[in-house]
Amino acid sequence: MSLRITDWAVEDRPREKLIRKGISSLSDAELLAILISSGTRKRSAVDLGRELLGTVNNNLNSLGKLSVSDLRKIRGIGPARAVTIFAALELGRRRKLSEIPDVYQIRCSKDVADIFQPLLSDLGHEEFWVLFLNRSNRIIDKMKLSQGGISGTVTDVRIIMKKAVEYLSSGIIVCHNHPSGNLNPSESDSKITQKIKDAGSLLDIQLLDHLIISDRDYYSFADNGLL
Repeated sequence: MSLRITDWAVEDRPREKLIRKGISSLSDAELLAILISSGTRKRSAVDLGRELLGTVNNNLNSLGKLSVSDLRKIRGIGPARAVTIFAALELGRRRKLSEIPDVYQIRCSKDVADIFQPLLSDLGHEEFWVLFLNRSNRIIDKMKLSQGGISGTVTDVRIIMKKAVEYLSSGIIVCHNHPSGNLNPSESDSKITQKIKDAGSLLDIQLLDHLIISDRDYYSFADNGLL
């Protein structure tokens, strides 16, 4: 039987340890324990944290993909704790997004991947996004065009072009994710890329790239000579 955190020596409790030794002194399980704050007499919050990590092979990236219902499957993690953990993981994801400068110049495909991987890599469904760029390849705005299921999403070229004209964009970059992790472009990916390119050509708006995002890497149509 594990001791509750309140039964530990003060200096060994996660919150006190963080204050005394700094955040880097805590293990992943201890960090989760602070969020969980277990009141159970049978297991400590650290035990719950270890069990939760064990369900994803101690991979924090995989943990970030769990839903609230997935978290609740762990014995001892009820709705409140599940929501707390889920919210903390979402804050981490949003922190990555907030690090992107408001006026960001795109120089290569990696610049685009750095923007969208924090946003798309953990999703269990597909989303299609557009970057609108000025003549200097600085971002005017970004827009989520559509959201779909596991294997696809609807892309309306007319909406892309309407927004590009409104923003007086000189170029656009489109991006979507593959939840399966397969980075190879599908036939529909290639077709929609060509449709967007052709539509942009009529309006003197250049399609600069189309990226496919997975949780570990990305695929660039431009880098592979497909634009």
